[in-house]
Amino acid sequence: MVSIPEATISSSDGRRPIPIMGLGTAPDTQSHDEVKTAVIEAIKVGYRHFDTATLYGSEKPLGEAIKEALSLGLIKSRAELFITTKLWCDSTEGHLVLPAIKKSLRDLGLEYVDLYLIHWPIKITQDDAKSPLTKESIAAINIKDVWEGMEKCQNLGLTKSIGVSNFSPRLIDEILSFAKIPPAVNQVEMNPLWQQKKLNEYCKKNDILLTGYSPLGAAGNTWGHNRVMECDVLQDIAKSKGKTVAQVSLRWMYEQGVSFVVKSFNIERMKQNLDIFDWSLTEEELIKISQIPQQKHIYLSGSMLNEPHDVLTQIDVDLSFQ
Repeated sequence: MVSIPEATISSSDGRRPIPIMGLGTAPDTQSHDEVKTAVIEAIKVGYRHFDTATLYGSEKPLGEAIKEALSLGLIKSRAELFITTKLWCDSTEGHLVLPAIKKSLRDLGLEYVDLYLIHWPIKITQDDAKSPLTKESIAAINIKDVWEGMEKCQNLGLTKSIGVSNFSPRLIDEILSFAKIPPAVNQVEMNPLWQQKKLNEYCKKNDILLTGYSPLGAAGNTWGHNRVMECDVLQDIAKSKGKTVAQVSLRWMYEQGVSFVVKSFNIERMKQNLDIFDWSLTEEELIKISQIPQQKHIYLSGSMLNEPHDVLTQIDVDLSFQ
């Protein structure tokens, strides 16, 4: 079983460890039982960090997998795992944050999560989040009110740490101007084709751990793409090193000093993705990767809305700087 390196983040306990690599549980076509089985198999091969969200609908199978892993003796206690979940945009109002995390904890069957994130900095009033959103259903959030709700969750012990997802420096600066508890993590799209250099520098300067999602482009998801896996530069490096493109991409992420969440429910690929910690990329290879043309993929205004909207467009602009 592979031992995954750890970073540390600010928490109610001072500083606490977070495994650098986590397993994502955002299902596309997978069933409840498939998610549960995948998590159990991931625990067997060494994963200890699991990422979910209210939106994903995977909190219940993740919780069931944790319970089964304990009963099977795969882990001795819940404390061996690092669990991240997220506040969905239908609850991004100050008074709705606490009920939202309590519901997530019920679905997970846990007394606390290790990290609770604001999923996106918008408010949605539309029931079906998976359908294209209407302009009328989207609004900017009152970040101060929402963040105070997040701080309450940590102060009550319902989460060890709090953070954000898909937030730009402009929005984080706003939080830092009034926060009693600063964000510990900012989770954003990041991979060799969208390297987030400036955002990574900003987060390090402010003691915020950048966590990358879609480090391989999320090709298996309806909203993902194949550009990472099909990148000639990455393919050439992988071939020369006797590694897979996925391994090269994840090793690159590791060498950027970030954490990342990778999703594969295939057991062999889970194992391959863990095999990145006992070798390194050369300076020449890192330079080649740094020169890959950059292209952001997950635009809110493109993927969630049929026509432009000022709130979403501003978020896209904020997150599109390199």
